[in-house]
Amino acid sequence: MKKLRVHYFQHIAQEGFGSCYAYLKAMGAEITATEFFALPPDFPLDIEALPSVDQVDLLIIMGGTMSVNDEVNYAWLKVEKRWIRRYLATEKAVIGLCLGGQLIASALGATVEKNTIIELGWTKVHATKEVPSSSFALPEEFEVMQWHEETFALPKGAIKLAGNLACANQAYQIGQHVLAFQFHPEITPTALQLFVEHTQDQPITMQVDFEYLHALQKSKSEKFVEGNQILKSAIDYVLAPKS
Repeated sequence: MKKLRVHYFQHIAQEGFGSCYAYLKAMGAEITATEFFALPPDFPLDIEALPSVDQVDLLIIMGGTMSVNDEVNYAWLKVEKRWIRRYLATEKAVIGLCLGGQLIASALGATVEKNTIIELGWTKVHATKEVPSSSFALPEEFEVMQWHEETFALPKGAIKLAGNLACANQAYQIGQHVLAFQFHPEITPTALQLFVEHTQDQPITMQVDFEYLHALQKSKSEKFVEGNQILKSAIDYVLAPKS
């Protein structure tokens, strides 16, 4: 049987691949990565240096601290978005997480801009009530980790899957092969620890109360379960045979 070829785009060293690594390995997946964070911000990346879209069955685009609009300071963002457009044209499976969801939206011409507030920590999110029956199923209400200053408008043809009062667009899908989340369903206790440490090193970027960050580090393990399960279900959904 052919191995599932999973590739992920990583934008900050502190994030890693998150909760789905063990799940994908149990499926026998071959996992590779492009580590954009290792490139100098002005690195003249050639799109042909990235994997061929033919070599990827599932793309997972991780989060990051940069804005998708900051192509001046991160020259490789423009190339990454070109590659994402090329990959989306194949209609193969892709999942975007936080910045990843914003990158998909931006690559498709949708606006990504500052949210009205910085959303950081555990928050409640509500599934959209009226969606097509074939849409990805989210719990009616669920609690997940948020860590963002910006948010996406819905790309053309996208179905809104979730939102809350702090951020109108929390999840969307395109067809049955693209899922994007504004929140972090992949977060694990270890990843959260790294998020906090990274944020403390950049207080100007994310102006938050350090006492609040320390409290987040004490989150009980059961808090992570629901988001991790949503991500597993998302993987199954985008990989399912299409009718």
